Amino acid sequence: MLEFISKSHDQTVAIGQMLGKLLKSGESVFVVGDFGCGKTTLIKGIAENFGLKQEAITSASFTIIAEYDTDIPFYHIDLYRLEDVEAIYNCGVFECLGGEGVAVVEWADRLDGHFNADIYITITHVEPHGEQSLRRLVIEGMDEKDWNNL
Repeated sequence: MLEFISKSHDQTVAIGQMLGKLLKSGESVFVVGDFGCGKTTLIKGIAENFGLKQEAITSASFTIIAEYDTDIPFYHIDLYRLEDVEAIYNCGVFECLGGEGVAVVEWADRLDGHFNADIYITITHVEPHGEQSLRRLVIEGMDEKDWNNL
């Protein structure tokens, strides 16, 4: 388990950039946390490793699945608007997980154990006071020595 404290938007993006360097085809990353904790910000950093600009990554809440045609397909999935696992099945989310691409799922707790992630990230506010609040990122499923070798 790795744990980080992010003091800014840029630090959260940088953690995502480092994480993205370690991701391989077929891996799934589940991200959970409250509104405004930095889930999409982290994913912007991850996506840069797939050749995407930060501006290309937006909250996928209205599209559920955003698929990007990159060398390794990149899926940004946001489950916030889906009420239950049946809706998730019907929407095609499971077809994106564990395949040829890398799937990053926001609000992954809605999968309720129906799929196991390779990497599981929990983001929480440490001091929820405005945009500059501190955030704790706990990353499970990643080897600390891999991270330290970046």
